[in-house]
Amino acid sequence: MLFKIPNYANLEIENIVFDYNGTLAVNGAVNIRTKELLKALCKEFKVYTITADTFGSVKQELAEFNLEVIVLNSNNHTQEKADFIQSLGAKNTVALGNGNNDAKMLEIAELSIAIAGGEGCATKTLLASDIVCHNIDDAIELFLNPNRLIATLRS
Repeated sequence: MLFKIPNYANLEIENIVFDYNGTLAVNGAVNIRTKELLKALCKEFKVYTITADTFGSVKQELAEFNLEVIVLNSNNHTQEKADFIQSLGAKNTVALGNGNNDAKMLEIAELSIAIAGGEGCATKTLLASDIVCHNIDDAIELFLNPNRLIATLRS
């Protein structure tokens, strides 16, 4: 999907990549409103969740969605996440996260959103982001209501 943002950029977004815990989920669970928004998002974009799956719940929580779950398996989750963004094509990818291990993937992605929710947001991740949202629902709605994204980024 093309987002024409005045005096900022024309963004051709194909992929949206979420960190799971602290970003898409809290304590391993995705809330009902987020699930509704996620269903709509999956109709418009290729959606991915990349996680260490701390609570062991990601596959069950996201089984009903048309998205891909990537469970990290290396000793360097920061690099593994960044490599995944590169493999998709960073120029067409949005990354969302909150943790220290999300900073590098946010730095690489064409557009990045830090989520400063209940778990907080690591300073490195905050500084690597283009946008900061209070919660995941607000972040998802930026793509479902593109005028919100334009209003935030235009200059």
